[in-house]
Amino acid sequence: MDKYEEKCRKLMELLDEYTKEDVLVAFSGGVDSSLLLWLLCACAKVHGTRVYAVTLHTTLHPKADLDVTREAAKAAGAQHKIIYVDELKKAGIEENPEDRCYRCKKYIFTRIMEEAEKAGIHTVLEGTNLEDAKECRPGIQAQEELGIKSPLALAGFTKDEIRRYAREKQIPTADRPSAPCLATRFPYGTRLSYEEMNQVDEIENGIREMGFYNVRARIHGNLVRLEVDEKDILKLFAKKQEVLQLVKAQGYLYATIDMEGFRSGSQDILIK
Repeated sequence: MDKYEEKCRKLMELLDEYTKEDVLVAFSGGVDSSLLLWLLCACAKVHGTRVYAVTLHTTLHPKADLDVTREAAKAAGAQHKIIYVDELKKAGIEENPEDRCYRCKKYIFTRIMEEAEKAGIHTVLEGTNLEDAKECRPGIQAQEELGIKSPLALAGFTKDEIRRYAREKQIPTADRPSAPCLATRFPYGTRLSYEEMNQVDEIENGIREMGFYNVRARIHGNLVRLEVDEKDILKLFAKKQEVLQLVKAQGYLYATIDMEGFRSGSQDILIK
């Protein structure tokens, strides 16, 4: 048995144990939580238990996420609930502080724990993977404080292995690009607004429609620093007129292409 197969075995053992009673999943619709939800629903059928998926629809995430969560939860066979929240104000992150992720996750996961308590559920799970746990992810501290379990990380799954497993299970979101909250597009200490986050969403969606996979529009005042996969940088430059038109239509004066290409957490490099 190779390492990947061993991880799959360990994950299924964990999920089999969890689903001996009803469980609740913090469900974003991304490949991590989709795989987790899909496998949990399969295990729950064996035990005759229920799997609840709770999605917090927030002002900080791309608008397209909500439809994805509905479709994915239905396909998995989970009981799905969407809660609308405004964490920009409720979580105290309007000034985009360096502990933004911790504050936001603490607020969101507290709401999810409240839903679990209402349903009489003792086990709440979420989709953090092993690589997330090694990066600058203050939100992980919040979930640990609340006792939320991360079986993908516990089983040692990397992002690539999660995508592989999701493809093997023919999960529709297997190749969906990651979509972190829109606040990550702004430098820490920048006052966040719904209007600017919507502008960023429009820019990124427009560039994806041009045929790009990973896209980030990082904001620095009137300048938009665009990140795409390194192999796509020249392709993006070839579409510079379309890109400039898109960026300026959202009120920004300048656009530049980051020569390092797409990388997660590029706004975090100044955090000590």
